[in-house]
Amino acid sequence: MPAPAQSHPIHLTLANGLRVSLRHAPRLKRCAAALRVAAGSHDVPLAWPGLAHFLEHLLFLGTERFPASEGLMAYVQRHGGQVNASTRERTTDFFFELPVSIFSDGLERLADMLTHPRLTTEDQLREREVLHAEFIAWSQDAAAQQQVALLQGLAADHPLRGFHAGNRDSLPVENEAFQQALRAFHEHFYQSGQMTLSLAGPQPLAALEALAQRFSDALASGPLHPQSAPPPLMPDQARRYQHLAGNHLHQVICCGAPREALEFLCTWLNASAPGGLLAELKTQQLVTALHASVPYDFAGQALLIIDFTVETQETAQIETLLDDWLSFFAHSDWTSLREEFALLAARQQQTQGALALARNYSEALSEPAVAALKAMLDSLHLPASQHRWQPAPNNPFLRPPVKEERAGLIRGQTSAHRGLRTFAQDRSRGRKDASALTFSHALGNDGDEGALYLQWRFNAPAPELGSTLQALRENAGQAGVELSCEAMGNDWLVKMIGLQQPMPAVLEALAHALNQPQASARAPVPMIAIRALLKALPGCCANATGTGEAPASWSEARWQGLGIGLTATCETAIKAAAARLPGQPAIIDHDVADLAGQHLWRAVKTDTSEAALLLFCPAPTRSLADEAAWRLLGHLLQAPFYQKLRVELQLGYAIFSGVRQINGQTGLLFGVQSPTASLEDIVEHLHNFLRQLPTLIEHSADVGNQPLAEQFAPDTLPTAQSAELLWHAHLAGHPSDYLPQLQQRILACNQSDLLQAARQLQDAAGGWRYVANGPRTID
Repeated sequence: MPAPAQSHPIHLTLANGLRVSLRHAPRLKRCAAALRVAAGSHDVPLAWPGLAHFLEHLLFLGTERFPASEGLMAYVQRHGGQVNASTRERTTDFFFELPVSIFSDGLERLADMLTHPRLTTEDQLREREVLHAEFIAWSQDAAAQQQVALLQGLAADHPLRGFHAGNRDSLPVENEAFQQALRAFHEHFYQSGQMTLSLAGPQPLAALEALAQRFSDALASGPLHPQSAPPPLMPDQARRYQHLAGNHLHQVICCGAPREALEFLCTWLNASAPGGLLAELKTQQLVTALHASVPYDFAGQALLIIDFTVETQETAQIETLLDDWLSFFAHSDWTSLREEFALLAARQQQTQGALALARNYSEALSEPAVAALKAMLDSLHLPASQHRWQPAPNNPFLRPPVKEERAGLIRGQTSAHRGLRTFAQDRSRGRKDASALTFSHALGNDGDEGALYLQWRFNAPAPELGSTLQALRENAGQAGVELSCEAMGNDWLVKMIGLQQPMPAVLEALAHALNQPQASARAPVPMIAIRALLKALPGCCANATGTGEAPASWSEARWQGLGIGLTATCETAIKAAAARLPGQPAIIDHDVADLAGQHLWRAVKTDTSEAALLLFCPAPTRSLADEAAWRLLGHLLQAPFYQKLRVELQLGYAIFSGVRQINGQTGLLFGVQSPTASLEDIVEHLHNFLRQLPTLIEHSADVGNQPLAEQFAPDTLPTAQSAELLWHAHLAGHPSDYLPQLQQRILACNQSDLLQAARQLQDAAGGWRYVANGPRTID
């Protein structure tokens, strides 16, 4: 199968100074925009820390033309797209993704909110409380505070050392001087000359350019204002320092190499292959992980931070080996590494979705960038390398597999072995239940992308193998296959989604890894409470059996799989590779427990004092009629839920609702993390909101059948989303035409169906599952 053609962006500058990047990619099913404003936290007057982030929030609160209920955030969410924004040191980004047919509506809303924000005092006071809640969470987050401490080695007058989060004290909304500064910042930076628009989609370049021009015409015009240059990163001629806190050792290197050069270096620093730095550090039991990154670059300044997760407080040997490897790398021939790096970049662009493509600002590794990297490494005055390092090997999944010279023979055999091969294969096939691995052509099978789902069931809690498969996941991801694994009670699920060509080889490697002795699981990575609960939710919903006293046995496990959208050639290769998977192929039942009327509570420990809670409410049955009605109900209540709990009650910053599917079971999921409310308060607010559902439905002139149904059109759904829907449909026993049937059911739903679904939800007809970071203290 040939690799997809690479999409090269076209760069333009329009008459009003707006810089535009256009990327035509026919394989895409959606279109995306990324708007970058050349202004960030470090461009704010010193008197008002957090002003840039505050303004970013305010821009989403509606305009005279598009109130919040019709603004970009609500519009994109209503049509099943993606939308967000981010304020960094010297840039602010706004980005969204939508179906092609309504993409221009999103651009129209983005231009209007950037140009005509309301900035009312009422909005500002309310949104300041949201930022203050974020500030409280940030001040209590260990990783965030570690980052603050890490940067204390920089020059005292560099803005990276300053406070930029924003809170009640730094955002005095009532102060007229603050209001003048807020409006001056918007007028100065939020205009055409200060912006770059990136569009990616399947439309012809001429159509993308026309969209960009229309967007440009709606902006306030203005020139590019150069941003002030920062002071030196470090005093005197210092270039680097290290910082040790807990089990993390950070090596910080300040330099002037461009980002693309440093990303090239990080790629090989992070490589986990034998002969590299990480492998040697693990062999000597000095570290368990290494991550090199470039968190900051601006105006010829850059920070390279190498984060070692250490197993010892004696760090001298780590620094010695790092310098030795850097010296080896500096004096190596980079020809093959540059070729591999170019292949990695090309494959990334060949497989990224619309939003990722629009936000891809990576530059090709140029000769000046290579020279700058060599100069940076020379400036470290590294001693000659003494260790026998090995260059990182090529990613085995980036190139087509080598065909066997003698078709039909096992590697190493001759034609004399043909009878033996047939017997061995027949015997193997006799042990395998072919019906356990099935293939769906609901998406067609003539594309470059596809998906493979594999699920094992054990007689004990499934093993956690994330760290064991880390290197395989990295190589697969670089080759365009997203490989993920998840333990859910006694089940273990593997997903492969992306480019078909490497999938059989990735599956072969997975089978080989699972047939080897497994290393013990590492301690989980700390995460914010609501994310920890989301990770635990599938396991909490699983009908686990067994005591867990005996370890899960791969040889006794049963497994089943589903391939989606794969070509016949890929299917054949997948079947051959699957024969080597551990365990026994079998049809696994996914009966769900009858929880009608029950309210179950599961407490999960998290590293925070803030209250966090999920409420998962499964539909009473797996029927398509119930799924359609509950999906429409979730679609209708998403915006009111956010409005009530986040905007009006101001419970916190992590508040969401939506449809969730777990092992083929569809339900509504509500999530809240609050720095001020208790778990009891959150539960009471949820109950109050759900009591109002009938009134909400009765007062809705349009319940949104059409935009919701359009979200399930196969020709507009990205492969990952289609595959996830079809996998759960497979588990639920739905027919192959599940997607069109679901669309029809959604379109047919009426107000009476929604009221019935609301009553089912209120009565816990499918049960309620609470997952919280504390015990239940109320009925």
